[in-house]
Amino acid sequence: MSIFKQIIINTDGGARGNPGPAAIGIVFTNENNILHEYGEYIGESTNNMAEYLALKKALEIFLQKEFKTIELVFLLDSELVVRQLNGQYKVKNVELKVIFNQIVNLLQKIKQAGVQTIVIKHILRNLNKRADQLVNQAIDDQLN
Repeated sequence: MSIFKQIIINTDGGARGNPGPAAIGIVFTNENNILHEYGEYIGESTNNMAEYLALKKALEIFLQKEFKTIELVFLLDSELVVRQLNGQYKVKNVELKVIFNQIVNLLQKIKQAGVQTIVIKHILRNLNKRADQLVNQAIDDQLN
């Protein structure tokens, strides 16, 4: 098992229509090397729910794969999710609040597993291309 100084995880969730057919996409990288990719169709959902579910699934995969790192950086193109997780906005939607709380619990487990730094950062959509491709591929595979 490798120990990495930093792992970057790009996540994306999207729905065609809002709500509509939705999927999530996740890319784990280290120094531009892809460590793991994941895409999944999640059924009818909203964009915001898909974004939250993408992050939750990324955290679950991180724990399941038992990656070892001292710094974990999450890059999301959802400004809303980033601001809610960083405490700048309140989570008012009841369904999102449930996923939000699950994410907080998973983040605590990751800290307990030895990750010293966790950063959740907003990036522009054009910097999240591969995760977005995985979202669209999962929706296309389901609809075709």
